[in-house]
Amino acid sequence: MKKLSRSFSLSLVAAGLLASGTVSAESLAIINATLHTSSDQGVLEGASIVMNDGKITAINPSDFKVDKVIDAQGQIVTPGFIASVNQLGLVEVGAVAGSRDAGEDKAGIDFDASLAFNPRSSLIAYARKGGITRDLITPYGGDSIFAGLASVVDLSGGFESVNKKQAALVVHLGERSKGSRAFTLQTLINKLDEHQTKASKEAKKDDAKPSAEDTIMAKVLKGDMPLLISVSRSADIVELIKVKQQFGVNIVLNGAQDAVVVKDRIAKAGIPVIISAMDNLPGSFDSLHASLNNAGILEKAGVKVLLTVGGDASHNVYQLRYDAGNAVSYGMSQQGALKAMTSNVADVFGINAGSLEVGKAADVVMWSNDPFELSSHVNKMFINGVEVSTESRQDKLRERYTTESNMPRAYTK
Repeated sequence: MKKLSRSFSLSLVAAGLLASGTVSAESLAIINATLHTSSDQGVLEGASIVMNDGKITAINPSDFKVDKVIDAQGQIVTPGFIASVNQLGLVEVGAVAGSRDAGEDKAGIDFDASLAFNPRSSLIAYARKGGITRDLITPYGGDSIFAGLASVVDLSGGFESVNKKQAALVVHLGERSKGSRAFTLQTLINKLDEHQTKASKEAKKDDAKPSAEDTIMAKVLKGDMPLLISVSRSADIVELIKVKQQFGVNIVLNGAQDAVVVKDRIAKAGIPVIISAMDNLPGSFDSLHASLNNAGILEKAGVKVLLTVGGDASHNVYQLRYDAGNAVSYGMSQQGALKAMTSNVADVFGINAGSLEVGKAADVVMWSNDPFELSSHVNKMFINGVEVSTESRQDKLRERYTTESNMPRAYTK
């Protein structure tokens, strides 16, 4: 056991405990680090952070006893990034139906895709290479506008990686290939009204056992579970602001390419927006205002912005930091971009991670350089205070086919 006694003028960083429960986290301190805290403390230079029992226990303490000390030598240390709105661990190969578990034609309000989450998916190690330590995974549902329940998972690879079920109720609104968008919005309003009325009646008689749907909708109406709504057109967003005011529910907008048109209304309503920083071309008549500038515009308007990866996010979530770098180059602040994939995600979905603060989960990443730079890479990663590998299947394949060996080559040119 090493004992250190030292004064530090600044602070930050974290580590923890592998969620599988098979590995215990040793107490750990990172010293001489440039801590990007993703909190009100901002950036702390020459700082230290102490982790024990899966949590951050101190920042810049004068005295600490730990099992291991890591000298960062000025390297950047950030909270682990939190990805969102993808099917990581629910899909392996998109073209292979048997490896897709995020959708079901009969899926509805109580569809819990996390039951099929695979912590051993080869995509998870690949995501860790991008500094991702946690993820909000979402079902894409089926015929109903209600796709099911989002869940929070860590990327430790342990079998107890699902940290929070029922993190949000996923809803799909907007344009339809058949029928009217008005019907889908009316369906949402009717469902909220139905359960609001039902709740007031059942308050007088509590002998009836609530259904799974009743329980979920009660959480939504109490504000304990947000509605994560995919929508793009500004007129639809305005209607959703009215829904929030009518029922007092928490709403998170996903996609929202036209959000910039009504940015002041969104900011006043306190509605967070999840967008892809690289969404720069209209995909439909609903998203005519898609632009690389949108993240910066929304941030400046006072909207809480969360960044996600567009397109096939499940296989490309590692590139979240690159997208954040592009958001910065098009007007978003650097600290705003960091918060958009750390503390903002944690705040919106009730995750005890996403910032380097005492009491938070010790999800900590040490970088070779600025994480928004293409050439930088993860030097060390800790999830719940336990160091995890960033070696991916791609790394193993590279080694297999480039290493000289007496064994015959699997492939020849």
